[in-house]
Amino acid sequence: MLINLRQATYADIPVLLDIEKSVAGTKLYSPMLAKGEWEDELKKSTVYVIEVNAVPVGSISYKKRNDGSAYISGLAVSSKFQGRGFARAALTCVLEEIGNMKRIDLVTHPDNSAALKLYQSLGFIVESRKENYFSDGEPRLVL
Repeated sequence: MLINLRQATYADIPVLLDIEKSVAGTKLYSPMLAKGEWEDELKKSTVYVIEVNAVPVGSISYKKRNDGSAYISGLAVSSKFQGRGFARAALTCVLEEIGNMKRIDLVTHPDNSAALKLYQSLGFIVESRKENYFSDGEPRLVL
């Protein structure tokens, strides 16, 4: 799987919003649909646009914490590009990049079976369940 992770800039916010809009509308994912949310994410996190043949297909982001851990804060593949292994390839690249952390965690909806299968296949273990994690009325699993 040949993907490119390109560091996102403020100029990429329209692309990031388009990706989020393509996966919005289900209870399984809490999208970032406001420009200000992405401005904050770009300030606080390492954000990549996932590209295939220079075409943006998704995004992935993570935050390094002061305690030596990291949080995968976002992973989304545009609905028209899902099911092709792009999320796995991007997550594998990011895990290699931050692999020296003492802990790496993320959250996902308990009904998001595709995401759970991906994360568990890469060694993530369900640690706990948090109700209303993103204030969207939906639970999330902490892995």
